[in-house]
Amino acid sequence: MPKKAVPPANFEAALGELEQIVTRLESGDLPLEEALNEFERGVQLARQGQQTLQQAEQRVQILLENDNDPDAPLAPFTPDSE
Repeated sequence: MPKKAVPPANFEAALGELEQIVTRLESGDLPLEEALNEFERGVQLARQGQQTLQQAEQRVQILLENDNDPDAPLAPFTPDSE
């Protein structure tokens, strides 16, 4: 069973790690079990990145909606997953 991977510090770090995984998988030099573990980690990173991008899109939408009312108070964004 693969050990739990520590989540990357930020979106850019996750993207960099995902790119490294893709490169290793594309090389075709990994044993099957290691390739499966790398693929599993890549899926986790892709999902994490997708969630981060969705949250960023929500924040932009909120800001654009409030653009019509310049006096509207800004509220901190709290994602649904927290």
